[in-house]
Amino acid sequence: MAEITVTQANFESEVIKSDKPVLLDFWATWCGPCQMLGPIVAEIAEERSDIKVGKVNVDDEPALANMFGIQSIPTLVYFKEGKAVDSSIGYVEKEKILEMLK
Repeated sequence: MAEITVTQANFESEVIKSDKPVLLDFWATWCGPCQMLGPIVAEIAEERSDIKVGKVNVDDEPALANMFGIQSIPTLVYFKEGKAVDSSIGYVEKEKILEMLK
């Protein structure tokens, strides 16, 4: 499944009311570590049909970033049943992300 763009307008339907767990990647185009993490997140989106993977551009969606207290990017936030249950800040290896998704 391809990544989806999450905005304030679709956040509730795509994340809170999702029937699958959701991995959200808070990122920006100017962020070097975000560019390094992006392909890994895309790979997970393609490999894992049991989760939904969303991308939140913090420049386009500052209210969403603020809602979760995003201070540094990239930040990954993992949601189960509409609630944030885990997160990581900065570049992380694929194995660490997969551990978070258990």
